[in-house]
Amino acid sequence: MKKIIFASLVLGAVALTAPAHAIDSTGCGLGSMAWRGQSGILPQVAAVTTNGTFGTQTFGITFGTSGCDPNGRVTGGTQKMVLAFLENNLEQFAMDAAAGQGETITTLAGIMNMDEKTVAEKTYQNFAVLFPNENVDAVDVTLKFYQIMKA
Repeated sequence: MKKIIFASLVLGAVALTAPAHAIDSTGCGLGSMAWRGQSGILPQVAAVTTNGTFGTQTFGITFGTSGCDPNGRVTGGTQKMVLAFLENNLEQFAMDAAAGQGETITTLAGIMNMDEKTVAEKTYQNFAVLFPNENVDAVDVTLKFYQIMKA
């Protein structure tokens, strides 16, 4: 048992002191999408923690959402990432957009690599465009959201 603990400590120390060559080594999942493009230990730990806490990486790999596909490739395109996120968080995004603040807005700002305040203001001001009725689907909201953010 002592050998296993010692080996774990040595491997952990090597992992912590080894230079990080990868900008983002967290793979796919909600956390990876939210902190995409940010470098350093803290954003990567936050991404991994989010993925692990909510199971989004496993779910994404299994069902091809959250920037993942079943073959292990990270799918590209900001619009695809926004759609993957909204497919799983549309109701919460509607509430956050109506309030002009919230976790989904923070996450979408990260995905879009935009200022959170700008995303919050635009979603709040365009709530009726994003959600014209209660039967709107994630694809429609994604297309409208993307157009609003790029305008």
